[in-house]
Amino acid sequence: QVQLVESGGGLVQAEGSLRLSCTTSRTFFVINTVTWYRQAPGKQRELVADMSGDANTKYADSVKGRFAISRDNAKKSAYLQMNELKPEDTAVYYCNANIWTPDHGSRDYWGQGTQVTVSS
Repeated sequence: QVQLVESGGGLVQAEGSLRLSCTTSRTFFVINTVTWYRQAPGKQRELVADMSGDANTKYADSVKGRFAISRDNAKKSAYLQMNELKPEDTAVYYCNANIWTPDHGSRDYWGQGTQVTVSS
């Protein structure tokens, strides 16, 4: 079973920065697309940033120019660098990855979420 573990969330003042990490628990598999989502209280989960297996990226309009998604395939990890944070960025951030394993083929996996709180 593949597990995704997120870290790096916390409380930060507006205009500050945080770097979220998403690490997988197993080796000997292939990571395809990695996506960061977020869900604020009372709102639907929304896509924040996405990186395909060939490193193409896309971002929500609200984070363009402030957030950057990256990945380190050797470390089986993905990251979300968040700069110039705003109070409206406050949410639980989730990592999602489409991962191929020999026993399950390609499937989507989710992390447990990490809280990001931005104070004004």
